[in-house]
Amino acid sequence: MKKLLFLLALSCCLTAAAQKKIVDSKTSFAREVLQPYVDSGQLPGAISIFYNDGVQETCCIGYANVETKRPIRLDNVYMQCSQTKGFCGVTIAKLVEEGKLSLDDPVSKYLPEFAELWVQDSEKDGIRTLHKAKNTLTVRMVLNHTGGFPFECSAKRADVKGGGWSGGAPIRQVASIAAASPILFEPGTRETYSNTGIDIGAAVVEAITGMKWEDYLRREVLEPLGMKSTWFWPTDKQLKTQVEMYQTHDGAPATYRIQDNWEQRPYNDSHVFASAGAGLWTTANDQLKFYKMLMNLGVGDNGVRILREETVKSILAVSTRPQGLGGYSLGLNAPVTDGENEWFGHGGAWGTNCMVNWHKKQLKLWVVQLTGSQPWNDAVNKAAERFFSHSIDTSGIDAYTGRTK
Repeated sequence: MKKLLFLLALSCCLTAAAQKKIVDSKTSFAREVLQPYVDSGQLPGAISIFYNDGVQETCCIGYANVETKRPIRLDNVYMQCSQTKGFCGVTIAKLVEEGKLSLDDPVSKYLPEFAELWVQDSEKDGIRTLHKAKNTLTVRMVLNHTGGFPFECSAKRADVKGGGWSGGAPIRQVASIAAASPILFEPGTRETYSNTGIDIGAAVVEAITGMKWEDYLRREVLEPLGMKSTWFWPTDKQLKTQVEMYQTHDGAPATYRIQDNWEQRPYNDSHVFASAGAGLWTTANDQLKFYKMLMNLGVGDNGVRILREETVKSILAVSTRPQGLGGYSLGLNAPVTDGENEWFGHGGAWGTNCMVNWHKKQLKLWVVQLTGSQPWNDAVNKAAERFFSHSIDTSGIDAYTGRTK
């Protein structure tokens, strides 16, 4: 009985810690640097959030739709593109900690078609020279972009109607196409950014769980964290709140762009397939739930534990690549070494980004839907530096949590 009471008390403490009261910083560092760009029309709209151990600056500036003057909001849906990769990394990490998978398992253990791969040495006059791969392709390699796969497989060409990141083919079929196509180098010897590799990782999840990857993701991550607005097929009602896409121009107002062929309209019909490399729609509110879970070492703001602390520290917050190949973990940009000033997270093609520091309990979230240059990035980075160095009275937070200095 005493043990049960202790565990209940411990659970309550962990939940209280995760649900720490958020205090408004009363600062406007991001707004100050962004307002001139919004006033000139160069920046249609943006969301910037800085979070520092319970203190938060939230900036929603400009418009989700410039033509209708619809303000940008935290509950607007948008395409997060490559930020989807981190969600795949979390599903792989769950299977690792459950003992159902090792990162150094051959991919062919779960997907037999990867037992034999061919490396392309050259191509001239339409003739390719290949050699049989000597190195064994592992799960680790496909998740950290060292597997040798191209950015996308042939089924997802952007110049084909219905193609692109969310089109083309289901995850399991994408993996089969990739296995039958030449790879760019011996697995594990170099790095090249690859959506295909992440989709192969998702296909491994499907083989182990017997579920579609997106359904496993929803059951194990999205629903427990309360991410009700995040999915591959946004509803028509959600799309009415969409952060629209714009093309930026140096020194001139941004112009509306109906789509980029890597994400083709309509966004929720039968041509759309789940993609682990890119494809999830979300909101800033939902994105915060996911990244704060990573920042809190596996515990959501609602107190629900998604991953063990050590799992996040060992295979998500630090690089899993061989020495000399840069920093990248399982679907997340991560440092080579783990230290108190190191951040991990991911960005997306249309300019979105979120990074966290678990040591200091800090987070930086940025939401836009833009193609083209973003001349305000340096100014936003300096605004973040000002925020994190800003002295804020936390006595209210300390009293609320019982924390002492």
